[in-house]
Parts: sequence; structure tokens; C-alpha cells
Amino acid sequence: MNSIKKIIHLIAAARPNFMKIAPLYHALTKELWADPIIVHTGQHYDLNMSEAFFRDLNLQTPHVHLNVGSGTHAEQTGGVMIAYEKVLIDSKPDLLVVVGDVNSTVACTLAAVKLGIKVAHLEAGLRSFDKTMPEEINRIVTDSIADYLWTPSPDADANLIREGIAPEKITMVGNIMIDSLVMMTPAIRKETIRKDMGLADKNYGVVTLHRPSNVDTPEVLSRLCQALVRIAKQTALVFPIHPRTAKNLREFGLYDRLNDAPGIILTDPLGYKAFMKLIFGCKFVITDSGGIQEETTYLKIPCLTLRSNTERPVTITEGTNKLTTPERIEDDLEDVMGKNCKTPPLFWDGKTSARVVKPIKAIFAENLI
Repeated sequence: MNSIKKIIHLIAAARPNFMKIAPLYHALTKELWADPIIVHTGQHYDLNMSEAFFRDLNLQTPHVHLNVGSGTHAEQTGGVMIAYEKVLIDSKPDLLVVVGDVNSTVACTLAAVKLGIKVAHLEAGLRSFDKTMPEEINRIVTDSIADYLWTPSPDADANLIREGIAPEKITMVGNIMIDSLVMMTPAIRKETIRKDMGLADKNYGVVTLHRPSNVDTPEVLSRLCQALVRIAKQTALVFPIHPRTAKNLREFGLYDRLNDAPGIILTDPLGYKAFMKLIFGCKFVITDSGGIQEETTYLKIPCLTLRSNTERPVTITEGTNKLTTPERIEDDLEDVMGKNCKTPPLFWDGKTSARVVKPIKAIFAENLI
């Protein structure tokens, strides 16, 4: 076998990215032919939302840190492209793996493809069919120019075929997020956050909100706060607040309404283990996140998603998820509590990283003999 290792860049930018690259990074470090390099773009720059997740997922300090930070979509995408292009020119990797649908995903893909570097998209093919979502644009562009498309579910394959993608580019590998969940379950169970908060098992809900459509408009955020206050009268709610949401709650004069409401517990952003310990023991989840829809489906926990659509329809058709609005949230909560799934969707089994290593090895097969 060739003694020169293949350099594989793994792009990390935001919380879901960290959880998607972690199992793949750990799997690749066991391969003698692979040299996985973590590239942190800095898109999530808050300590509690970035470094804490790296610690929890047993990831080392990123090999490369672009330190891009916040900004508009154009500023962030352009900033990542400019910074990452310099890295690519200085040290050309043999393969780039991007994950998910954040600005860094499309930015790094564009930079690499224009330099002739092969790109694989892990979690390809997901579609909300809502082009008002920046993430949808990122998904479509990334999938249209990436060389290898690794999908989490059959609907993702179908989406790509419908868009004219060559079938030989597509491989269904399963849900890499579940790999992180399975990998970290023993450590999650040791966390004491529920005990520290005095929470009884299955006697509280968890809330996460961060999408602009929910938190950037005073009227919408106010209606959500009112609904949460009413729900908390019946069931306690734990609400780890995203920095964007915390900023807007204060700016719109809504923070104290939640902070003073009986049954609502506000916290700073949490690390992966502490957050998932809350999820493991909760009665239901109210969220606008993508990844949490998947985690709750795997764990068979009722989930209400505050969005008009989802790029993860399998969490509705086969899982425990239901889409809702601020106006319907209380009625939908009653409905979703009776929803359950018997088995997780196909390939949501904690073995996706092993299935991803196979096509990576195949890409380099000629040089590994």
C-alpha cells in the first residue's frame, strides 16, 4: 500500500456540522491510508456553541481555523471562500468532505471545485422545496457541483435523480447524526444536568428556536413566547437560548416575560452531552432545528417543528415529528404526543461513518494497492 496518506479535509462550521464530522473523523483516523484534517470556518464563533461541542465529541482542536465569524449571508459565504481558497492553494487536499447546508458548505465547495479539487457532500439530496430558506439554496448549489453525493434516506436519492444528477454519483449511506448520538450515549447518560435542574424524567419539554422566520420579527416571536408561557403552566419547559434569539428577546422586550414565567427555565447554549441528556429525558421537544427532528425520531420522542416545511420528511412519515405554527402549537402538541415510530428509518443505525469510509477508500483505490 502507498505509504503517502491521502489528505481529507472535513469542513466544520456550526453545531450540526460538528456532530456530522465527528464520527467520520474518528473512523478515518483508524485507516492507515487516511489523514483527516478538521477545517473550522468559524461560522459558529460562540464558545459554548463551538468549542464545547468539540470537547464533547472528543474532537481535537481544529487543524485549520478560518476565523470568519458572523455577517450577512454574502459576507459569510464570501469570507469563507476567500479564506479557504488560500488554505487550498497552500496545501491541496486529495478530497474535501462538506456536510449539511450552512453557508460554509457551499462556500468551501465552490472554492474547491474551481481549483479542481474533488468534493463529497455528506447529507446530500435533502430538499424543503422552499427557496426562501438560505439553506435550501446552499443544498441545491452544493449538490449540483459536488463530485460525490452521500445521502441519508431514499427521498434524498429521489430528489437528486429528479434534478438530473447522474445515479453513479449518488450513494445512500444513512444518517451520520445518529452515529454521533450512538457514540456519545454512554457519556450522555453520565451527565447530571437533569438532576441539577431538579427535573423529573418525562415531566418537561425542551425548546430551541433560532431561525429568522421565528425570532427576527417581534410579532412572531411575541406569539411564540405567549404560547410557551401557556404551555409551561401545564408542563415545565427548558429553553437553551441561541445567541441570536437571546439578542432579539431582549431587543423586543420579551426576555423578562419568559424569564419570569412559572415553569420556564432559560439557560445559556449547552454542550452536546448536556443538551442531549435533556432530550433523553424530556416529554416532548419544540424546535425549528433540522438535526433535532432526526434525533427525536431516533429516540421516539414527540417533536413539534416550527416551520412550514422540512427537508427531512422522513421524520414525519416514519418518525415522531409534526410541523406546526405559533397559532397551532398548543393543539398540535396534543396530537404529536400520540405519535410514535416503531423502528428508525433505514440506515439510521450508528454505522453510517463505516459506510462513508468505503466510497472514500474506493475513490483512492488505485493508489492504495
